[in-house]
This record gives sequence, C-alpha cells and structure tokens, in this order.
Amino acid sequence: MKAKLLVTLLTCAVASISFADELKVGSEAPAFTLKDSTGKEHSLADFKGKFVVLEWFNEGCPFVKKHYTSGNMQKLQGEYTGKDVVWLSINSSAPGEQGHMTAESTPKTMSEWKIKATQILFDHDGKVGKMYGAKTTPHMFVIDKEGKLAYQGAIDSKASANTADLADAENYVKVALDSTMAGKPVSNASTKPYGCSVKYAK
Repeated sequence: MKAKLLVTLLTCAVASISFADELKVGSEAPAFTLKDSTGKEHSLADFKGKFVVLEWFNEGCPFVKKHYTSGNMQKLQGEYTGKDVVWLSINSSAPGEQGHMTAESTPKTMSEWKIKATQILFDHDGKVGKMYGAKTTPHMFVIDKEGKLAYQGAIDSKASANTADLADAENYVKVALDSTMAGKPVSNASTKPYGCSVKYAK
C-alpha cells in the first residue's frame, strides 16, 4: 500500500513539474505547431501580425456546452473572425478521455455545433496545453499582434454551467479583444478559469 501511494505521489509530482507556470500577461506567447483534422499543420507563427484567440475545447464538458448550446461561443467567434481575428480551438483531450476528437469526428462536431472558429487543432499529447498552463475547458487566451499575451483566464464572470447566467455575465474575452484591438490596456487581464479539468493523458 505504501509503495502504491509513493508511486501515485511521484506521478503527481512529475505531472506538476511538466506543467507550465501561469503565463504572465505581457509575456511572449509560446510558439507551437499543431495539426487540424485533415493533418495540416498550423503554427502560431503563421498568424504573426494578427490578434489570436486560443480556446481550450472539450465537447463533453457541461461548461463548454453552456457556451455552445446557447450560441454564445459561436456568436463571439463569428464576431471576431469577421474582424480578421484568428480563433483556434484546441482539443487536448487524450485518447480514451472525455471529449477526445478524431479526424473523423471533428467535421461532424463543427457542423452540428455550428462552430465558427478558424480551426480546431489537436493537442492529444497535451504538450501545448501544459506549455500554456491550460487548466480547464474552456480556458481562454488572447494574443496581440506583437505575439504577446494580452489576456488569460475565464471566458466570463459567471463560473457556472447554467445558460441563464450568461445574461448578466461580463464576457472577459470580448472586453480583452475590444481593448487590445483599440490599443488600450486590458482591465482584469488575468482571471481564474472555470470549467472541466483538461483531460490530459494520464
């Protein structure tokens, strides 16, 4: 029993060591390259000079469903991709874990959910998620045109899975994008993300 407990503790310690510290707003957004459902690679560097949103996505998570079944997330995606913002939804759910997406399932999900993200990208080994310190689905990041982190944290101010709470919630991502795109500092630029834990490989 003691040996088993020791192994568990060591496993947790290794996991915590490999997990990035919280990224500081104003720091350089870590570079990455991930594939979409067709196998095409997309690098953060491809979007240099553009505003970029990173959204950690898990279709099985009730907190994610709150924002998609209500149309809240698609509305936000459509508004800002229409303003030439790049929106990358990242799936870090490992094979066998809740919300894991495949090349076959992704087009169907995008169509049925009416997702308006620029791309859904696969991070099934969790390297990019851990590099960014992504803890929940959703966990949101806004990157400015200079490649610096302008916002990280929750999508809004109501940490619940209840769609009724959307009505009077402050949408932190919208505020961050509007401020950053206007060349203004983002108030409340780092918040505590809420949602399901990212389903990294165990």
